[in-house]
Amino acid sequence: MENFKPTKYTLSCVATGREFEDQEWTLEDRECKTPSLVRALYEKKQLEVKSDEYGFYKYCDWLPVKRILSGSSAPVTYRSEELAKYLGLSNLWITLSGYAPKHGVKMSTCSFKETEAYSVCARIDENEDRVLVVASAGNTARAFARVCSDNNIKLLLAVPSDNLDALWFTEPLNDCVKLIACDKGGDYFDAINLSNMALKSSKFYAEGGAKNIARRDGMATTVMSAVTTIGRIPDYYFQAVGSGTGAIAAWEANMRFIEDGRYGDNLMKLIVSQNAPFVPMFDAWRAESREMLPYDAKKARRDAELIDAKVLSNRRPPYGLAGGLYDALKATGGDVVVATNAQARRACKLFKELEGVDIYPAPGVALASLIKMVEAGSIDKDACIMLNITGAGEEAAKKNRELYYLKPSKVFPLTVDVDEVVSYVESLF
Repeated sequence: MENFKPTKYTLSCVATGREFEDQEWTLEDRECKTPSLVRALYEKKQLEVKSDEYGFYKYCDWLPVKRILSGSSAPVTYRSEELAKYLGLSNLWITLSGYAPKHGVKMSTCSFKETEAYSVCARIDENEDRVLVVASAGNTARAFARVCSDNNIKLLLAVPSDNLDALWFTEPLNDCVKLIACDKGGDYFDAINLSNMALKSSKFYAEGGAKNIARRDGMATTVMSAVTTIGRIPDYYFQAVGSGTGAIAAWEANMRFIEDGRYGDNLMKLIVSQNAPFVPMFDAWRAESREMLPYDAKKARRDAELIDAKVLSNRRPPYGLAGGLYDALKATGGDVVVATNAQARRACKLFKELEGVDIYPAPGVALASLIKMVEAGSIDKDACIMLNITGAGEEAAKKNRELYYLKPSKVFPLTVDVDEVVSYVESLF
């Protein structure tokens, strides 16, 4: 890996098509007058998958990274036998991110959020002295904490107090990682609000969420794994969504594979699912609205408390902007499906029984949606289906290990003064 050379790419604004150079940490096209994502246009049009010793970076041809960080693991795709048989599907493929050594995947934080963290952090210049800021409902924070700790990258996390039990680790963290939280009753949106206050200080910079090409293209390694393993672009893509960023990434990877020319020219139907009663994207999609519908803050917080899959509780997803989830669903003939806690729990139990790996509530929601479509007869039993299992194997990862929990340096009330937050977070580093 000593001969690693960063891949060459330019950026393109989805709304206007303007192509321009990446200025180290470009998150948007400043010349564009409408909300829009930017995409990476990679010089290498055909993906050459590297050896397993590269870990996650085996897909570095289509990643905007400057270096290779230690400790990564790539998603693994395999053909389902037991679950496929149970559902009567002849061509079901599972893309697994998590900790499942028997399948060759060893993400220590058990979530595909590691694909984001290893990509985003490898896009950061080694000489960057400012502090990276990440807001999260749980799994993203755990992934970024682990990657930044292992690679000595300064990080400030903002997480809702109700989700702090997600911040478990099998080894102590480096002191370069700090955590602040919003008070009980707060949700992911409140954590984002807190992180935005910290960003008023010039000592900090935003990870960028869906706007960061490294985050999306890191998540797209799930599709890179699936397509190169199956040998073709699937017909369907199933994933549970909080922001929809992973599904946007899947669509973008799909278009790159069409340009690659070796895997077919079809667009996967994106079937994304939300956990009822927290279903703002489902509501907007059903209303055929590009804009998100009004969602009362109190009701949103209450709905977020009720769902098992807390990581799916994003009130302000990248839905309506150019290149966002609405466009991805329209382009692929996709749909938004809803699963209840009870349906997701049954799906999780079924996956453990048939595939032998415990999964998180979010991929349980995705599997529950697939089950619903199969039972409704709305999916071809012989279609090539990719089921994105975005988090798995926590039982095996925690077994016989001492656990360490990241505790917040401070818990802020839901209404707080910006200057108070800035003053406090600056004192942490």
